[in-house]
Amino acid sequence: MLEERNAKAQETAGDYLWDGSGQPDPQIQHLEKMLVNFRHSGATPGFAIPAVEKTPASTFTNRFWLPSFATATIVVLMLTASVILRRGPLYLDAGESSGWNVARIEGTPQIGQKFITDEQGNTKLRVGQTLETNAFSSANISDRDLGEVRVDPNSRVRLLQADGDRNRIQLDIGTIHAVIWAPPGQFVVDTPSAVAIDLGCAYTLKVSPDGSGTIRTTLGWVGFHLNGRDSFIPAGAMCPTYPHVGPGTPYFEDAPKAFRNALTQLDFSATTEEARASALKMVLSMARPRDGLTLWHLLSRTNGRNRELVYDRFAALVPPPPSVTRDGVLQLQNVMLDAWWNALGLGDISVWRFWEQSSSPTPASSTQFIKKQMPLKQAR
Repeated sequence: MLEERNAKAQETAGDYLWDGSGQPDPQIQHLEKMLVNFRHSGATPGFAIPAVEKTPASTFTNRFWLPSFATATIVVLMLTASVILRRGPLYLDAGESSGWNVARIEGTPQIGQKFITDEQGNTKLRVGQTLETNAFSSANISDRDLGEVRVDPNSRVRLLQADGDRNRIQLDIGTIHAVIWAPPGQFVVDTPSAVAIDLGCAYTLKVSPDGSGTIRTTLGWVGFHLNGRDSFIPAGAMCPTYPHVGPGTPYFEDAPKAFRNALTQLDFSATTEEARASALKMVLSMARPRDGLTLWHLLSRTNGRNRELVYDRFAALVPPPPSVTRDGVLQLQNVMLDAWWNALGLGDISVWRFWEQSSSPTPASSTQFIKKQMPLKQAR
């Protein structure tokens, strides 16, 4: 199939090069555009051709040499076109058009087998490449239109996508600190147990060797999701996540320890209805108005009588807007849930809804995180 395609390309390229007919080759057109500035723009110069007495030998040369030269020229050009088609564009390497700038902070971080040093100048992390730090190294990756990410020691990051619509990295293990100024939804981080979506913010994301993780937001807010389970983490809040479960319920870091422990039990370890009811009772009894963030999320993570208890406590701490009804919330109507979220003053949820409906990325499959089972490079 490839030989047939190349043969057809050679045939059409030969026609185009010889007399302008046939289908033009894109690479040849590009070369023509590059050389157009060197085209002679004056009148065609005249040349006096002295009369030469023709002999049988010269007649033989004119008759056979010129057609042979033309044929050879076509063959050479066709071979050149074939090489271009086989090897791809000579003037553009796809890897050169995208990627994040990489700068060493300390130690010797590496991309693949290549160590990053200050003497190398500009270094790029290309799509498909992995940046790795050991116990004594750290690095910074950045894009002037998007933001920058500091990669802490003992971390492994892979660039999955870098284009105008989305930049996406994969954090297998370790810690990153992201400061993003791109529009919401353009920077995404995959982890083994959830996907973090920037909504205009600064945050720290950590992934442990077992695939669990935590995210802490210091500015703006972040969306954390897996298979329809969504968590919104505003500044000052954090959220844990576990493999096969996804993100837990976010909470403000200044919440009492007993509140946080009960919430962790409710999200990840309570295996019976009695245990869940006990943990929920503790969360509700210790909730402050500020913890409406947590109770709003619990509305969709409880059911039956437990959801009613969450509603009653939430309504006592943060009165619902006039458009929000008890029945509508208990039925998890998005319009009412969204109105109540906006009443918390933590960010307009329409930003998330627009992103979620138009370009929500699917979480990466677990096979993409197979590298996390590999040990990090030894310290150098």
